Amino acid sequence: MTLCIKNARHLEAPVDLLVDGDRILTMTPAGHHAAPGGCEIFDAHGLTLMPSFIDAHVHLREPGFEYKEDIASGLEAAAHGGFGAVMCMANTKPVNDTAAVTRFMLERARESHPHGPRLHPIAAASVGLKGEEMAPLAELKQAGCVAVSNDGRPVENAELLRRIMEYAADLDLIFIDHCEDARLGKGWLMNEGAVSGLLGVKGQPDVGEAVQIARDVMLAEYLHLPVHIAHVSSSLSVDVIAWGKARGVQVSAETCPHYLLLDESALEGYNTAAKVSPPLRRPEDREALRRAVKDGTIDILVTDHAPHAAHEKEGTLDEAPCGLTGLDLAVSLTWALVREGVLAEADLQRLWCRRPAEIFRLPWNGFAPGDPADFFLLDPDEVWTPGPETMYSKSRNTPFLGRSLHGRVKHHWLGGQRLF
Repeated sequence: MTLCIKNARHLEAPVDLLVDGDRILTMTPAGHHAAPGGCEIFDAHGLTLMPSFIDAHVHLREPGFEYKEDIASGLEAAAHGGFGAVMCMANTKPVNDTAAVTRFMLERARESHPHGPRLHPIAAASVGLKGEEMAPLAELKQAGCVAVSNDGRPVENAELLRRIMEYAADLDLIFIDHCEDARLGKGWLMNEGAVSGLLGVKGQPDVGEAVQIARDVMLAEYLHLPVHIAHVSSSLSVDVIAWGKARGVQVSAETCPHYLLLDESALEGYNTAAKVSPPLRRPEDREALRRAVKDGTIDILVTDHAPHAAHEKEGTLDEAPCGLTGLDLAVSLTWALVREGVLAEADLQRLWCRRPAEIFRLPWNGFAPGDPADFFLLDPDEVWTPGPETMYSKSRNTPFLGRSLHGRVKHHWLGGQRLF
């Protein structure tokens, strides 16, 4: 069936979009062409048209931690958050270090969301994420994994890391690294700085992240192989990545909306909702990250969606786990940066769609003829409040809970199929 989305706005211009089955046919100025006979008409009434986003870093918790989130609820949150594809980390129970776990994840996704969002598992880099023995990457690639990572447990053994990067590259997979010196600031609860001093809690220095990034960049340069740096949080790390790129190293990097909107002051009052890994840093780090996503030093945005049950975040700061839920909120949070003038609408499409697809070799919609018909309509002016009635994730561990946000996904199509 042919579908015509009329009177949408794309990059601030009024457009009509013609879809044939699961593919884009044409996008033209609004009213430029009459809709063909028999075409289904959907009047967007000026809503903002965007390609479905890709989230390259989520935790869906299944198998093993379904009380926090499961694949069905996580993908539901992704769909309503504007995501057409998500890449899920391997820190499940059991760990995604065997083909059986990968196949289980993919089957659960097909059962719960046959039309998408699409699930792309990330293989564990080491058996059990223990950093001792390389996982069977060929088996995991064959089962459907699209990248390799040891997730929140950095690979300290540089020789093992080298072998993982080499073997992953042979399989056309990119290694994603959580960069942290696990011994520097061991037992940390937040960033090491003024706020940690006032609260009297152990902090993590930003150099612990930057020094591991420097190791990865130099190793990637030596091996002539790519490496992707997860959830960058500091100005010093941005400088190291920029240095690597200037040298021609195949290094790409990501950060999250919360690092662009919050700083360490969010933990004042021992606020467990703002406890994340890596921790929120100084205001000057936040500003450096904003510049880096604008100029391309940081390639993509991710949510690092890390759902937890309410009782786990209601304890003390030292007891509460790190992480916040992000799939429901990402579009609204980054739209706030557009409203503020930090980013443009085109930047969002680059950071959330084009560059993730290029880095991880995934299909994406650039609204060219033949592109996949994956897109959503955003009401940029709708004001809404995150809470139990407005979020689709099982978990609501976010410091933005109860705050008024601008911009909300109203309708979403994947493969030409309307999800809502």
